[in-house]
Amino acid sequence: MKLIAIDLDGTLLSEDCSISQVNTEAIHEVQKQGNMIVISSGRSFHDTKQILQKAGIECPIISGNGAISFHTERIIQNFSLPVKVISEIMEILDETNFYYEIYTRNGILLKQDGRDLLKKEIKNMQERETGFPEEWAYGEIDIQYNQHGLLHVPHYQDIDFTHLEVYKLFVLSFDKCKLIKLRERVSGRKDISITSSGGTKLEIGHLDISKGNALKFMADYLGIPLEKTVAIGDNLNDLSMFDVAGMSIAMGNAVEEVKKNGTFITKKHDENGVAFALRKYILA
Repeated sequence: MKLIAIDLDGTLLSEDCSISQVNTEAIHEVQKQGNMIVISSGRSFHDTKQILQKAGIECPIISGNGAISFHTERIIQNFSLPVKVISEIMEILDETNFYYEIYTRNGILLKQDGRDLLKKEIKNMQERETGFPEEWAYGEIDIQYNQHGLLHVPHYQDIDFTHLEVYKLFVLSFDKCKLIKLRERVSGRKDISITSSGGTKLEIGHLDISKGNALKFMADYLGIPLEKTVAIGDNLNDLSMFDVAGMSIAMGNAVEEVKKNGTFITKKHDENGVAFALRKYILA
């Protein structure tokens, strides 16, 4: 039996954020052979669960970059940020006028003026950079606003986070210099983890979370040796999985650092690269 951890965005998902029939069928084939599939995503638990239900896939889930591990209809491990840390990071994000989302046990908190903030940033980037990809940027906004489990709120300041179990702060910005400065500012902290699923994103979570740690936990929970685990992904937040898995498979569209660390490279996500990898390296 193998345990295969598969990322979502840029990996299993098509451009329309759905799971293709080809990929779904390959996953079912792997499961029928007695192997375990686990979806390992930076997306929220609510969003990931809905995506899988729509595709007809039943399997364990690692969400929020390892903050929540779910199996057989129950959460088997979860990490949340201390309220003090949340407040301190929020103060920095508000001070520097960032768009950000707050992942909680109830869903994703989203400020009502968030879309306007991102549109304003796109306009500023167009003035600064000739040929700024406006259509792509608006597509990135649509991805965020098409997530499942969104909870729109007027503002964040008056919310009591004590019992909300906040497990991730997700930051999106098209201004890469601004994003780099933010990362430099918070990277010295010893009470958070920082990762990214793309060049416009910064994801802040509990100190002990990573996809790699969650994969180790899931493998141990299921009694599967790490040498029999496989990780498939495309971006920086997948590297911790690659570090611990017995086999790692980078997508054809993966960033170079992920490709360099992969055991194999498969086709791109919009070419059913997951199905290709499963059939070539698992089912063969």
